[in-house]
Amino acid sequence: MNYVIVGTAGHVDHGKTELVKALTGINTDRLKEEQQRGISIELGFAPLELPGGLKVGLVDVPGHEKFIKQMLAGAGGMDLVLLAVAADEGIMPQTREHLDIINLLQIKKGIVVITKVDLVDEDWLELIKEDVQNFLKGTILENAPILCTSAYAGTGIEELKKVLEKMVSETKPKTRVGQVRLPIDRIFSITGFGTVVTGTLWTGEISVGQILEIMPEKLTTRVRSLQVHGQQVEKAYAGQRVAANLAGLEVTQIKRGSAVVTPNVFTPSYRIDVEFYLLPCAAQVENRQRVRIHLGTSEILGRIILLDRDVLVPGEKAFVQLQLENVLVAGKGDRLVVRSYSPMQTIGGGTVIDPVAGKHKRFDAALLATLAVLAKGTPEELLLEALQNAGDLLLTKNELADKLNLPGTMVDQLVEVLLTKGLIVQIDFDDTSWVADKDRLDSFQKNIEQFLGEYHQKYYLRFGLSKEELRSRKFSKAKVKIFNALLSKWVQDNFLRVENNYVALKGFIPTPSLKEQKLLERIAAEYLSAVFQPPLWSEVLRKLALSEDEGNELLKYLLWKKTLYKIDEELYFHQQSIKGAQELLKQYIEEHGSIQLSEARDLLQSSRKYVLPLLEYFDKIKFTKRIQDKRVLVK
Repeated sequence: MNYVIVGTAGHVDHGKTELVKALTGINTDRLKEEQQRGISIELGFAPLELPGGLKVGLVDVPGHEKFIKQMLAGAGGMDLVLLAVAADEGIMPQTREHLDIINLLQIKKGIVVITKVDLVDEDWLELIKEDVQNFLKGTILENAPILCTSAYAGTGIEELKKVLEKMVSETKPKTRVGQVRLPIDRIFSITGFGTVVTGTLWTGEISVGQILEIMPEKLTTRVRSLQVHGQQVEKAYAGQRVAANLAGLEVTQIKRGSAVVTPNVFTPSYRIDVEFYLLPCAAQVENRQRVRIHLGTSEILGRIILLDRDVLVPGEKAFVQLQLENVLVAGKGDRLVVRSYSPMQTIGGGTVIDPVAGKHKRFDAALLATLAVLAKGTPEELLLEALQNAGDLLLTKNELADKLNLPGTMVDQLVEVLLTKGLIVQIDFDDTSWVADKDRLDSFQKNIEQFLGEYHQKYYLRFGLSKEELRSRKFSKAKVKIFNALLSKWVQDNFLRVENNYVALKGFIPTPSLKEQKLLERIAAEYLSAVFQPPLWSEVLRKLALSEDEGNELLKYLLWKKTLYKIDEELYFHQQSIKGAQELLKQYIEEHGSIQLSEARDLLQSSRKYVLPLLEYFDKIKFTKRIQDKRVLVK
């Protein structure tokens, strides 16, 4: 299931909180001051279940210019935005600033919601819609749907839910693969439980009991418990709103802007290199100008170092270094927003190129060329990205070379480097060599482990799942050769067992209950006592008063144990009967040179009904061979 965060944006008093309340039934203004003043001051959160069952997290952000930093703290985790424009006021200053932020953070999916339509007439509403359409031209929301609503009257709310559901279903989920990153937006203490932090989980998965780190404070902690939208869970996934109860921490030790992360992965830094874009509406920026940097839920003061010029004019991009007054934890590719120091206005933003940069000399041509390459990604990063986003889990080196438009020799070198770093895995099978992103492969292996574990729990008398069913259920889009290569690797890694085209987890052993064991013994006795004239399976079911489903599970177990052998449809022989028949036939053929059906019938003291299928079975397993109307031993 995809987990998607939907956030609001828009000018103060344009109905964002009432819109969230109309959608969810929850008033996200939880503070006394918010309720008294009738405006949002802090971030608000509410779960929403859409008509088709999709669940999303709604983040309601303040619209007042004084609380833009709170808005930015919520915007960083958004996958989709609801831009609210009040029908009685239209486009206002914070509408423009919020849309600039949406553009800078590249929140590419959104719905423009014209609110309070009950306060205006049709002619005015048409003018507002036209104004909004012109306002959106050239922005990331230019083609966004525009819906008219009234939270007070309920107008358009159901239509909004339907459009929202369609967009949510089409939104690419955040990656669960890789390191944990949870930017903290709230910290509080609960008596008897201790410190709780909340935030939107950007990447990875968090489990109860997991050891994590608080950065940039470098504090180690353990997850005591987890909640997602007020529900206790054992695991939280990227894209969810998460509340984590953390052990060994005091509320005073951490702050909004800190992040819960995988230990020993992220490095706080006073310098980051950025590809920076200055908004057309902003004033020009001079070298070493003091600014406010917003990344995730953090706000840090710093200075812009222009690396290739003295002045950056509005509407232009440049490579810059942000020198920070406090350490910041960033990742390559993170998007940030920059606001002027005073007056506080959004002036631009950009993408992190190097999150732990050294001090640079300005106007260095070699440095600028390196940053240009890094902005697109290093060859290693491009290769990893190709593996992470490929339709197939495994790619050959030739396929990688084609995707990246790189020489095969360079791809060979990159693969060796990434193998040494443990970031990729190489799988050799059937004269073909594939590579896979390690985190993606590990995640997929966990998925297979869970799937087979659930199968074993449900069908505990079966050895496992047939290869063909596993392939159709979990590898339907994969090439057969890739499926077989992965099975081969997992068998070698002692993760899976494969027997007679059935697949099981390595440690799984079918184990019948005491009642089932007694039934198995009775079934086996029925076939053993009948020797070469065994009963039909339907007769056994009736005699033991077993349902077809119950009996089939017992039969699969007996076949796996090789207590019974299937000879023909509904016809099974006990293993001792099979062995006895082979010994008698072998002895007879060695003495007489061959055997006919009638002779075999007399030898086994049975009838044609049983002996003919048995002889055909022996032909099939190459114990005997038919020559005209006789059978001889296969040498």
